[in-house]
Amino acid sequence: MSGEPVFFEIGVEDPERGKAFYGALFGWDFAPGPSEGGGFMIGTPGIPGGMHGGDRGAVPYVFFRVDDMDAALDRVRKLGGSVDDPELGDDTSDGEYGRFKLCKDDQGSAFGLHEPPKPSA
Repeated sequence: MSGEPVFFEIGVEDPERGKAFYGALFGWDFAPGPSEGGGFMIGTPGIPGGMHGGDRGAVPYVFFRVDDMDAALDRVRKLGGSVDDPELGDDTSDGEYGRFKLCKDDQGSAFGLHEPPKPSA
């Protein structure tokens, strides 16, 4: 189903400090993530998340599920939004984590799209 929040991403300067802070604050679980620089995958009682470093003072991103990334990106553009070229994740990868892409709506507000990984045949 498209449009449901499925992932969040927090940017921090130092991922180890971020892990300590958010772990103590919310009791979240952390596992090494795919990002370079010591990022983490975040386990919460709700939706999963990620944390990346080198991004002091960043605003968290919320990612919404889409079934077809390419079609969703075309729709964003047709509706007057834009598609960023983020360092966050590889939007062409359909590996273990699926595809992620950062966008802006037609008023400049940031959001993300996530296409889950395809089931293995």
